[in-house]
Amino acid sequence: MSRIAYVNGRYVPHAHAMVHVEDRGYQFADGVYEVCEVRDGKLVDERRHMERLQRSLSELRIAMPMATNSLRVVLREVVRQNLVGDGLVYVQVTRGVARRDHAFPTTPVKPALVVTARNVSRAKSDAQAEAGISVVTVPDNRWKRVDIKTVGLLPNVLARQTARDRGAREAWFVDREGFITEGASSNAWIVTAAGTLVTRSANSGILRGITRTVTLEAAGIAKLAVEERPFTVAEAMAAKEAFLTAATQIVMPVIEIDGKKIGDGRPGPVALALRARFHDKAEIGD
Repeated sequence: MSRIAYVNGRYVPHAHAMVHVEDRGYQFADGVYEVCEVRDGKLVDERRHMERLQRSLSELRIAMPMATNSLRVVLREVVRQNLVGDGLVYVQVTRGVARRDHAFPTTPVKPALVVTARNVSRAKSDAQAEAGISVVTVPDNRWKRVDIKTVGLLPNVLARQTARDRGAREAWFVDREGFITEGASSNAWIVTAAGTLVTRSANSGILRGITRTVTLEAAGIAKLAVEERPFTVAEAMAAKEAFLTAATQIVMPVIEIDGKKIGDGRPGPVALALRARFHDKAEIGD
């Protein structure tokens, strides 16, 4: 069965899904997106993703393309038509189509909406978590508004390619002070020798990840000590454990940073326990 995409009011074959050449997302990266996990055909933490989508749009002064409840119907229909059991659904909203000019269109235009979905192997992801992944560090050269989930991701693309070139799965950005901020498409965490869970505050130079938020709640239920603060590369390398969080990877243990093994070089018990408990705390849709 061919994949189906939703593009500006129509469900169309994925191979023929197109936007106008002067869509401002294509011309200026003038848009935002969300990626929501699908588990057993149900959306995970949809409410939180919709709230963050609305916030991102508000920060860029882009209107919601349709009522939130209507958008939720579209998400479910795209998941249904693509027969997604375990996977993800992608939502992108841009300012719309207008004559190319850096400033906003003087005549209001309708925001453009694209929704796609695809299957992702849960077994493959679980096997990867059992083995652990490697990350590399790169200088953080992004714009300062990384709290907005914008489609302007070129620094993230280059960082991820650097990771691939160096045989790693993910790249972690490092700011000018030597502190790890976050990953190319994830939030970064460590577990100190004392057993404290550490991740950078979402009020300081990172995206407030939905999976990050749920993981913090799961850590609270498990009564783990948590500190939201910056940590250096050296502190990460000396940590007992490290892991990342993202909607597409849930809680993923990190066993190596820049070629140095973390802890005993195997996924740690804290990361694996949080991964196992994650969906007990997450909001699973109907």
